[in-house]
Amino acid sequence: MTTEKRWLILSHGFNMDGRAASQTITDKIPYLLDAGIKPIVFSAITGIKDQRFPHRQFLAWGPAAFRFDFRHWIANQYGRGLLYKVLTRTVSILLAPLIALEKLFLGYSSQWSWAIPAFIHGRKLIRSGQVDLVYSTGGAWSAHLAGLWLKKSTGIKWIAEIHDPMVIRKSPADDGADKPRNRDAQFRQYLEKQIIRFSDFAWWFTEGAVHYAKVRNTNLNIPGNAHGFMVLPGANPPGGLSKEVTHQYSDKLNLCHFGSLAKDRSLSTILNAVQALLKKYPQARQQIRVHAYGAPLDVLTVESINDFGFDDLLLAHGRLEKDPVTGKSGRERVVEKMQEADVLILLHGNDEWCAEYIPSKFYEYLWADRPIWGITHRNTQLDGMLLERGAYLSHEGDLEGINMALERIWLDWEQKCLSAPTGKPIGVKQAVDTILSVVNQTHFNL
Repeated sequence: MTTEKRWLILSHGFNMDGRAASQTITDKIPYLLDAGIKPIVFSAITGIKDQRFPHRQFLAWGPAAFRFDFRHWIANQYGRGLLYKVLTRTVSILLAPLIALEKLFLGYSSQWSWAIPAFIHGRKLIRSGQVDLVYSTGGAWSAHLAGLWLKKSTGIKWIAEIHDPMVIRKSPADDGADKPRNRDAQFRQYLEKQIIRFSDFAWWFTEGAVHYAKVRNTNLNIPGNAHGFMVLPGANPPGGLSKEVTHQYSDKLNLCHFGSLAKDRSLSTILNAVQALLKKYPQARQQIRVHAYGAPLDVLTVESINDFGFDDLLLAHGRLEKDPVTGKSGRERVVEKMQEADVLILLHGNDEWCAEYIPSKFYEYLWADRPIWGITHRNTQLDGMLLERGAYLSHEGDLEGINMALERIWLDWEQKCLSAPTGKPIGVKQAVDTILSVVNQTHFNL
């Protein structure tokens, strides 16, 4: 059993409804509590304050991060109506000169300055003997920066959970060791080296991320440096999930995407395949619908809608927030829509970093128990996980393969025999068990 139970958890986006960086840590909390951990959480003001344990929320000290945090705080307090628009625009105008100076002289991503209050208040707790271990998780790398400062300042034991690769490679031949041009990228490269040098444990969420971190930092897993390993983050059964929901075929084939969109992760890929399908099966025009939840449409998707005349075929629902009438959270509403889908679309992207990244949405999709159509890029681990679960699988850039996958989905839907999901969802308990098991086996005195 753990002997050092008092953990200071540094998480910028803790308890932010629907945010992957939040869910990754908040979903672990019940299992950490069951293991006897007594958490103290430091976060930004962007999330809901937790009442189960000490949870302190701090404003970032930099103008860009203050603007970001203020927007979310106002939305949590008053919604996104007229007051939100007036206040956030006023603050943005007032802070614009300071943000410009911050960007000019530092050039870091906006949340960096949250590390300052997290360090100051964390150091006080450690010095007063109230903390045994610091656990930084992100998401925003400011949590790791605060963890590094606390480690150097106090010698406290420090474990780091790295969600996304800190060093973004450009090609398969690029290992990320060369000095980047961008100042934020330079600092992230530096911070990764510092995490591996000074933390006691560090873990990543994919095999690819661990591999490339090791290639860049040959001291990983060498005594005196961090012990590095992989953890599948998983996801808890989301609120609103109903095991009693039975899928019903309707007169529409509903393909649903949840989450952010961008030029490198665009529904234009799907719409191009739909256009190709309609040439072969014109009757599908009245039956296929593509639904986008959670984010504005990207430029390429908008262009495809206009080019193909798909205004009625693609339905953009935007971000689902908490419903004041039913009281359902945004996450609960999202899960309902997932379970209503015929097929869930998982867009991986087309950047090189996809080799080190698995979308967090994948783990939520598994709980929805609906067929998944994954379009992946250079990630054999994700491909294997999809195939094990009976998913439809395509690869980014393989236009013929993508078109064939959609045709198969269309024909399966017509026959009312869409691929049934197999295997079990990946929960969060396994992640916590892995973390605690590794640190115990390596004599971390936990």
